[in-house]
Amino acid sequence: MSPTPTPTGLDTGGLANFLRGFFAPLFLVVVSVVALFFLFTREITRFVQFLILAVAIGVIFYVPNIIEVTAKAIAGALGIK
Repeated sequence: MSPTPTPTGLDTGGLANFLRGFFAPLFLVVVSVVALFFLFTREITRFVQFLILAVAIGVIFYVPNIIEVTAKAIAGALGIK
């Protein structure tokens, strides 16, 4: 029996999970502070705009493989294989 070879490339399997775990709480804190600022200054229009943008960015942070799935859907809609 020969030993199995060790992979020579970088192991990036846990990198996305690490970055998501590191930046996600920071993202939530920043969103909360900015949202409270807009609410206390009674800028409801900017608050709603910020909330929509924050939700879109949050989906990218929290949903795994969303970029890959979206790219495949767009390519499929354009007829590209």
